[in-house]
Amino acid sequence: MSEDTFISHLMELRDRLLRSLIAIGIIFLCLFPFASELYDLLAYPMIQSLPQGSKMIATGVITPFLIPVKIAGMVAFLVVLPYVLYQAWAFVAPGLYSHEKKLVLPLVVASTVLFVLGIAFCYFFVFGVVFSFVNRIAPKSISVAPDIEQYLNFVLTMFLAFGVTFEVPIAVVLLARMGVVSLEQLRNVRPYFVVGAFVVAAVVTPPDVVSQLLLAIPMCLLYELGLFAARFFVKPPEKDEYRSPSDAALDGELDRIDTERK
Repeated sequence: MSEDTFISHLMELRDRLLRSLIAIGIIFLCLFPFASELYDLLAYPMIQSLPQGSKMIATGVITPFLIPVKIAGMVAFLVVLPYVLYQAWAFVAPGLYSHEKKLVLPLVVASTVLFVLGIAFCYFFVFGVVFSFVNRIAPKSISVAPDIEQYLNFVLTMFLAFGVTFEVPIAVVLLARMGVVSLEQLRNVRPYFVVGAFVVAAVVTPPDVVSQLLLAIPMCLLYELGLFAARFFVKPPEKDEYRSPSDAALDGELDRIDTERK
């Protein structure tokens, strides 16, 4: 019986993965004719910061075709991400308690929204500031012509870094809600988190001060947001729930003595 149940779970997982892959494939086929336009949209912050008349270059033979195709696949995955998360939710939901279902679904929605907000913040604000700063201090004797493949790798790294950074409030709320650490302990480690945020920013961002600050400062602010939000998700401990057996026995004995006196 247990083996049949395990096999049925594997078949359900396979079906939901296939549905997700088919959905991504359909959206990819719809976006494929517009792959070049999608790359132009992604490269817009860099093009705007380049000197007048400068363009990006492609050093590989099939790079001009391959890079736009990769971007179309990435956009297709982001478009289908809510459906993929729904399939994951539908797979694990039957094994969750009712209170876990009430908590998981809002967290999944909130984490998705925050991840997209992190990508949007990086694209609309960080790229413009960083690219303008780098090209402004570049020597006038060189011609700036970024390679499109290296640019894509840089963009994906930055998107991932800022998307994960915007998940900090979710991590703080989960740690406090699950009782791994108390809210007071999270407040006490605030100075260490600030130092760690600047260390992480120095590792995952390019070696310039601007991009490091643009990652570390939002990370610290989002940590404070997580501390504020955790106050509404963490329930204060009930006195009776945490009494030791000896305390309970003592209370029972005192009640018995009071009853005898009456």
